[in-house]
Amino acid sequence: MTVETLVKELDLLPHPEGGYYKETYRSEGKIAQSCLSPDFTGERNMATGIYFLIEKGNFSALHKIKSDETWHFYYGDALEVIEISEQGILTITQIGSHLLKGETFQYTVKANTWFGSRVSCNGNFSLVGCTVYPGFDFNDFELVKRDDLIKLFPHHSQLISELTRL
Repeated sequence: MTVETLVKELDLLPHPEGGYYKETYRSEGKIAQSCLSPDFTGERNMATGIYFLIEKGNFSALHKIKSDETWHFYYGDALEVIEISEQGILTITQIGSHLLKGETFQYTVKANTWFGSRVSCNGNFSLVGCTVYPGFDFNDFELVKRDDLIKLFPHHSQLISELTRL
């Protein structure tokens, strides 16, 4: 299958951070504001799910959300999920189907961690799913500005430059 076929058949739309996506699930159940951390404003769905597709030469820009996000591998080439913790620790996880090469089928990025993704070296595209809990809300989404993150973590400046657009 090609990227064009997947975009058409899965009815994917351009994602603000890069790549394509489609929301596939939003729980009917809600979590009351009083049960959430003070970081959240208003209630949230219990969970949400999306398809996410990224092509070679593109990337999901560094951003963070207020919820945990579990990534699930579906099709194509391995995806690199790149994280920079609040302490500046860099983690790169390969999500894919080659377990004997160190890839994993799923991985969870913890809330409030700067992260982005891109197709692994020599790959063409990755189709994954993302489950967010409490459910995703664009009010919880923060896209980083390159200079701001480089000031915090100058030792990661090259990678930050590669994974930011602003």
